[in-house]
Amino acid sequence: MRMETGVCVLHLFLSPPADGRSVDVDGAQATIDWAREHDCQVVTAAMLGHKGDLAVMGLSADVTTLRHLQSGLQKAGLEVIDSYLSITEVSEYAPGLPEEMLNARLYPQLPPEGKPAFCFYPMSKRRDAHANWYATDYDTRKEMMYEHGSSGRKFAGRIVQLITGSTGLDEHEWGVTLFGENLEAIKDVVYTLRFDQASSIYGEFGDFYVGYLADITEVL
Repeated sequence: MRMETGVCVLHLFLSPPADGRSVDVDGAQATIDWAREHDCQVVTAAMLGHKGDLAVMGLSADVTTLRHLQSGLQKAGLEVIDSYLSITEVSEYAPGLPEEMLNARLYPQLPPEGKPAFCFYPMSKRRDAHANWYATDYDTRKEMMYEHGSSGRKFAGRIVQLITGSTGLDEHEWGVTLFGENLEAIKDVVYTLRFDQASSIYGEFGDFYVGYLADITEVL
């Protein structure tokens, strides 16, 4: 099963078994190598905190390749603590993008150089009686998203961001993946964006998963 436009993005957050069973690190690496040979980008990161030890981010137009990536890591002894499924998309508030920018959103090349800090979090827009994003007219939403985008562009060079759509695919409506120069850059961009109306009034956020880029042989 293949995507017609863009790629499918699978975030996996994994840990060795809690009962002390060993992980087949060579087998896990072989699975990642296989995925990369089958037109799948794979990003790996060491996680900080209790939400897992290893993050594996797979990007592929072929959904079955992502399934094989997941099952191969599980067969190697890793347990999936959490996951998130989404697809690349172009915002409805950014029509007429140049082809280069369009391709960067639909077919990103990851990870970016010089951005070792890694962060992922899901988000949605509120549907409260006093703050319903989907009952707000398009022009107002577009204006708020322009403000939001302008704030984000201030971090060009420090942050690379990928926003993927997940409506109907997972618990939230978007997934946000950040690559930064360091953790300060991650914190600064998230803090700054919180003051925009699109976020302060309408944003709802899930858990944050934070770490740094690393090969699985460094993590396990």
